[in-house]
Amino acid sequence: MEKAITKASEIISKRTASGKYEDGANQYCVLAQEDLDGRITAAVITPAKAEGIKEITFCSGVDSNWVKRAKRDSRAAVCFDSDEYGITLRGRLEVVTDAAIKQDNWYSGLEGHFSGADDPNYCVLCFTTEVYKLFIDWEEIEGKI
Repeated sequence: MEKAITKASEIISKRTASGKYEDGANQYCVLAQEDLDGRITAAVITPAKAEGIKEITFCSGVDSNWVKRAKRDSRAAVCFDSDEYGITLRGRLEVVTDAAIKQDNWYSGLEGHFSGADDPNYCVLCFTTEVYKLFIDWEEIEGKI
């Protein structure tokens, strides 16, 4: 089980904005939340950083639907997928506006959306995993963090 978690952590790390593209992985994952009308919605988003499978951060605007949904209901799911693996994480999203955390998660792809890490409309969504389901090396593993 530890081997699969380590491999999933490496995959996620490569697919963040701060990751390396050694295996040609894209920078996207799917983030699912309960929408404002109570229905589940899912969309593609770029993860900024990751701490293994335990924590993943995303950057957004404080007035975005991502943030509105997280403030209404913090439950969320994140999915990284390819022909070779499937990583599904369920957990909670927290909206973070701390200046140091915003600076730490800033990456160049945000420049077209915000004036900088100190932009008052820029914030970080911090996803903390509670439950994971991994399909790695043709093996399925489930567990809680």
